[in-house]
Amino acid sequence: MPGYFEDIEVGQVVPLGAMVLDEEVLNDFIAAFAPDWDPDAGAPDALVFAVWSRLDGRISADWPQTKRLGVDALRWARNPPAGELLRGRMTIMGKDQVGETKGIVIAQHDLLDEAGRLVFSCLTRSVFVCRG
Repeated sequence: MPGYFEDIEVGQVVPLGAMVLDEEVLNDFIAAFAPDWDPDAGAPDALVFAVWSRLDGRISADWPQTKRLGVDALRWARNPPAGELLRGRMTIMGKDQVGETKGIVIAQHDLLDEAGRLVFSCLTRSVFVCRG
């Protein structure tokens, strides 16, 4: 888990946790937000994004991260079926100190299926507090 800005290393990989794509959640999401989507096609892109967002939000809640500046380069590689176990990971791509009290961290986030295949990825820019 990342610590203060100084503790974060480029190349560091941080697990974001895992979650099973529940069939009831899939069906409820489709009914509410994508009524024309065929459940046999797997999870709609918006639900895949929501899964990543939940994993990311849950794990980063206790980090010394003060702000998410952006989520860019969103990429959907596949639509996983109900029952699939999805795992998140974050890889630190770069960092830049901004003044004495904070720094910006650039990270790639990946959501992978049970076989390790890419389901979704994005880049984030976040502000982390310095220890000082």
